[in-house]
Amino acid sequence: MEENENKTKFKAIPTTGESTYTKSQKKHTGFGKNILLPFISGVVGCTVVIGTCFGIPSIRTKLIGNPSISTTNNTSTNSDGYIKQISLSKYSDTAVYAANKILPSIVGIKIEYTVNSTTLFGRANTSTAVASGSGIIISEDGYILTNNHVVSSSSESNSYYQISEATKISVTLFDDETEYEAKIVGKDAQTDLAVIKIEKNNLIKAEFADSDSVKVGEFAMAVGNPVNMTSTVTTGIVSAVNRKITDSEGKTYKCIQTDAAINSGNSGGALVNSEGNVIGINTLKLSGSGIEGIGFAIPINSTTDITSQLIQYSKVKRPYIGISGIDLDEATAKKYELVIGIYVKTIDDFSSAEKGGLKAGDVIIEADGKSIKTMDELNEIKNSHQIGDQMKLKVNRDGNERELTLTLGEQP
Repeated sequence: MEENENKTKFKAIPTTGESTYTKSQKKHTGFGKNILLPFISGVVGCTVVIGTCFGIPSIRTKLIGNPSISTTNNTSTNSDGYIKQISLSKYSDTAVYAANKILPSIVGIKIEYTVNSTTLFGRANTSTAVASGSGIIISEDGYILTNNHVVSSSSESNSYYQISEATKISVTLFDDETEYEAKIVGKDAQTDLAVIKIEKNNLIKAEFADSDSVKVGEFAMAVGNPVNMTSTVTTGIVSAVNRKITDSEGKTYKCIQTDAAINSGNSGGALVNSEGNVIGINTLKLSGSGIEGIGFAIPINSTTDITSQLIQYSKVKRPYIGISGIDLDEATAKKYELVIGIYVKTIDDFSSAEKGGLKAGDVIIEADGKSIKTMDELNEIKNSHQIGDQMKLKVNRDGNERELTLTLGEQP
């Protein structure tokens, strides 16, 4: 009853002139109770309702439509399918921060070679060639990490010309046009990594991230000296992780894939995350008609042991079995009346394989209890060991299975 009576009084105020006038003569008592209080209540109520509606995307959109998008902002869509504004300022700040942090740790590398060639008429000709690449400062006293193919010429020679090893390597630092002569500390063709050194102290070394925690879609920036354009940065995202790539020489790498532009001269430079920390070494790219934005970097975690060995030994010490083998798939095995696995073609003299009793003609079907079918799988398991470790193999010999134990030596 009380609720109905209140509603009747509220409705009656604006339609009864006499009542309104009379109440207004009672100073603030009648006016506040019958006019001012309901008016304020209405305003407050409307404010709450409108505020609530604008806080709900679906109601807000029906009331005012899609909000206009400023040309300085990007857009994204929320879970309800309605557009909302997102500022690009944070993305720009991220890129600026990452670039400022990593650029002082990136160097330009210039390599000079001697080229001995033969003309069509059989005349010998000697000339000098110059190539360029990038590198990453990894210590304050001048050690620099780069790619082996940047400082090595082994893959550049053919029957018409021969390129010598680098006759001179020069390094240019960020914001410093001085050329510092460098020497090769060590290089490794299998991982395409090399370490060079200049005689200079107080350098700004790069910080490394945990490349095992890199996620697809996260920010990525490639830094280097493409086509002699020093201190160039390009941005993109991590397109894939643990991507297996085989280069033109048949070497297989497990890489981080990115759409950040990587061009000639970027090799040996850094791929960094949003904090400016290195997640990879720019190494490969796909090129050709219809291909765009597909580059690859060696994960930085896989380089740390290689780098320390190159500095300490000038080479990488690897465990060694000592065989050459042929992969047997189902069709090949059936054709030659063998089993699926790795056919042992030859065995090196005095090798771990020979000492462990492995024989040519054996088919390796297991390594350390894991079924294997290819040399790549065998090498992956072998490389997880240290020199001097024991490795168990199961082989099929003349139709019978047997287990062998090898003590891994050092690869010559």
